[in-house]
Amino acid sequence: MRRLTLADTERLRATPGASALLFITDRCPVGCRHCSVSAEADGAGITDWELFTEIVAGIAAVPELQAVAISGGEPFAERRGLSHAVSVLREAGKDVVVFTSGYWAPARPDSWITRTLSQVSTVVLSTDRFHPVGAARAALAARAIIDAGCHLIVQLLGEPGREPRLPGPLAAVAGAGAEVNVITPLRHGRGAGVFHPTPRRRCAEFGRCPLTRSPTIRYDGTVLGCCGEAVIAGGGPAALRSFADERGQVAAALRSLRASPVLQVVGAHGPGALAALPPFAALRDTRHADICRACWAAHDTAEAAPEARRMAVALAATIPEGRHGR
Repeated sequence: MRRLTLADTERLRATPGASALLFITDRCPVGCRHCSVSAEADGAGITDWELFTEIVAGIAAVPELQAVAISGGEPFAERRGLSHAVSVLREAGKDVVVFTSGYWAPARPDSWITRTLSQVSTVVLSTDRFHPVGAARAALAARAIIDAGCHLIVQLLGEPGREPRLPGPLAAVAGAGAEVNVITPLRHGRGAGVFHPTPRRRCAEFGRCPLTRSPTIRYDGTVLGCCGEAVIAGGGPAALRSFADERGQVAAALRSLRASPVLQVVGAHGPGALAALPPFAALRDTRHADICRACWAAHDTAEAAPEARRMAVALAATIPEGRHGR
């Protein structure tokens, strides 16, 4: 089993078809004030076990998928689903990456947690000033993750005017063996009411979006064309969504979404390349809150105007092999 580093995970996410996100629950007992998917302690989780096992079997059967990340909500709040998914995906030879807050870590983790971690390649442990889990418990989680043989990536929040740093107890455990990844605050979900908005921008001012290369499969069978939090939480056009209710439909849904010309262009060049085409001219001077809104507007234009879609298809066809999703 590979221990995926941060560079490995970013390389896989940038490779069309090589990775996917399994969003396993909307439930999280931690309740961070800035949660980008607005997960709650009483949020929805897996209720249709047969459907969930079909979805996991379908993901495991996709040959081009090398790595599957599991997130939520808090994956460890979905004990049966997480144990099952990790086991099936590992048996299929997939590298598994799990995102967690570490809330589950007492002095000695339950045996099911140790058993699950032993099958996981890499754990991304999030901690910041909004996490009520606390540095001491995060340190216990880090110890359990390292003892299980996983590669540990500690994810910190980079806020303007604040130096991101590992809290003392966690730094002592993680030492030189862990990587640190500093992420940008997201104004999605509850985060929209916490962080200051960035200036609105024109399509040409956004770069390409790497999230278009990493689709999401929700526990309820919804398959999404990207792993953007706003889309996972229900935002965006219908063109970004498909549905699978048995294992054989998962691969077809992923490949259909990956063939979207708008997603391919936004992933390879950014939304500005579409706004430069005559049928998308109305987008050129419109300012968008973030790249998601720019991408959604491009989808709406392509859906409404056949000529816009035709030109998006033609532009996508010029993307070099390996940079598009076909």
